[in-house]
Amino acid sequence: MAKSDLIVGLDIGTTKICAVVGEATEEGVDIVGIGTSPSTGLRKGVVVNIEQTVQSIKRALEEAELMAGCEIRSVYAGIAGAHIKGFNSHGVIAVKGGEVGPKDIERVIDAAKAVAIPLDREVIHILPQEYIVDDQRGIADPLGMAGVRLEVKVHIVTGAVTSAQNIVRSCHRSGLDVADIVLESLASAKAVLTDEEREIGVALVDIGGGTTDVAIFSNDSIKHTGVLALGGANMTNDIAFGLRTQMAAAEMIKIRYGCALSEMVQSDEIIEVPSVGGREPRKLSRQVLAEICEPRMEEILALVDQELTRSGFKNMIAAGVVLTGGTSLIQGLQELGEQIFNLPTRVAYPRGMGGLKDVVNSPIYATAVGLLMYGAEKEHMEDRFRIRDENVFNRILSSMRKWVSDIA
Repeated sequence: MAKSDLIVGLDIGTTKICAVVGEATEEGVDIVGIGTSPSTGLRKGVVVNIEQTVQSIKRALEEAELMAGCEIRSVYAGIAGAHIKGFNSHGVIAVKGGEVGPKDIERVIDAAKAVAIPLDREVIHILPQEYIVDDQRGIADPLGMAGVRLEVKVHIVTGAVTSAQNIVRSCHRSGLDVADIVLESLASAKAVLTDEEREIGVALVDIGGGTTDVAIFSNDSIKHTGVLALGGANMTNDIAFGLRTQMAAAEMIKIRYGCALSEMVQSDEIIEVPSVGGREPRKLSRQVLAEICEPRMEEILALVDQELTRSGFKNMIAAGVVLTGGTSLIQGLQELGEQIFNLPTRVAYPRGMGGLKDVVNSPIYATAVGLLMYGAEKEHMEDRFRIRDENVFNRILSSMRKWVSDIA
């Protein structure tokens, strides 16, 4: 298979690293391979051990290459972590010649991104929300329109330079080029949201192992992004501590028996809990497990609700809240979400793919599939709206990255 036909999404998560290989077709994307590996080199979405991360990436790649029958050289990598910050900006220019051309669009986006950003942060995305030509609002693509004044509202996502560098460096040391770094909540949104939800207003909540990513959409554009440094790993810790068992056993118990609403558990349900130090396994009521899970999930969803309220866009999400990510599979989470958000809530699975789609038919793979879709869209559409920040600092940074990859 030609290398140019293949696109790879690499989800570098706190609990797992997942590579999904796809082939772009006229209908969309066909899944041709997938590889996963436990992740040990990250904490709360941020690389803390490069060597362990490299080994995990290599294992996931080997599995994906074997399944797809190809060699992977380039990936679209996800980024998350509490260091991610998003904010809205606004730019205005005068249109030259009375008709909006590509250069005008570039200039107005340059005007919108001309904001002071600390040197330890870099721009990851500049996402246009809407264009305004003269006083005509709500324009998605102003190219070719007549007017004398062009405005744009954009959402700018920034992250810590070092965190982005560590992701790029981990990929380079695994023998990969990074085609782009993509915010994980944006990738997940591509995989699980419908066009109708994006149009009338929706909040995507991707609950992973180490982070919970939030993205709000309305009128088919991004309005707000945020990342909370809490996730399913916190619940695993609670279970290990509360039931006095190992972390691996706590993770298995969470996946198999976890429940976010204790009232949904029958009082006579019994589970077996492995003990530490070679002692005999113990039998416990599943109700005890649910009483450990429920407060932690309540805390995470309550913090998400605060984030939605603080954003100022909660009243715009008429389609409600969409939950995805591995932790969203916990029984009772949808019902708990409806209680806390007071909005329609659903658990979402990746959609809109062909090929081996049943292999990735789980919220666990939402981010990896979304990265794949992002890559397919970027490679097959003119990418003039996504202007990378090309200031002097970032040019120096890219030179440093090349130097680091050469000596790695």
